[in-house]
Amino acid sequence: MIGLTTYAEEARFGLNDTFAAVLPFAYVQAVHSSGGRAVLITPDAPDVDALDGLDGIVFTGGSDVDPGLYGEQPHPTTHVKPERDAAEMMLLRAALAADLPTLAICRGMQLMSVAYGGRLHQHLPDVLGHDNHRPVSGPKFGFHPVDLAPGSLARRLLGESLEVNSFHHQGVADPGKLTATGWCPEDNLIEVVEDQSLRFAIGVQWHPEDTTDHRLFAALVAASRA
Repeated sequence: MIGLTTYAEEARFGLNDTFAAVLPFAYVQAVHSSGGRAVLITPDAPDVDALDGLDGIVFTGGSDVDPGLYGEQPHPTTHVKPERDAAEMMLLRAALAADLPTLAICRGMQLMSVAYGGRLHQHLPDVLGHDNHRPVSGPKFGFHPVDLAPGSLARRLLGESLEVNSFHHQGVADPGKLTATGWCPEDNLIEVVEDQSLRFAIGVQWHPEDTTDHRLFAALVAASRA
């Protein structure tokens, strides 16, 4: 049983607009294709008992992490959802404390880094001088290589390097007490973080759910089953 965090957004169902808990279905399909059963976790201030019965959890992508959580003022391009930050930070800390197998994707990786005392680049074009990690035109995703550190969980699962898809304007500046184990060789941006003291706790900056490469989901399900 794999938990997936969701968004609270205005959505249209048929002819009706309503406030809904939503999530791109690719996350659900990635869990199911990897042998797990997806359980959606809504962001409406759940308690840690939302983790009861789960064998693993995925912290999904979405809005920017509130810079107040790492002591900074918001950049003009930063858009936050404080309720989601509060709910997911509580669940993330509880999951890690319980050594619940955890996969954090894009925003999830950034939230994980902040939970470990790190901080973010709020707008990558200001830091890197390009917008390759979130294209402003053309295809939805940017694509670039990621190199993985020898001896890391990421290297064992994914090999020495791989090509990834990305769609983010923020990134990890400091992973805090996490170990950075993957980087984009084109600009040295951190792409993978791990807590190597836990059974399975890894964050990636790209979107594996939106690809046919579900090795990270399969590894999460395997760790959860174990």
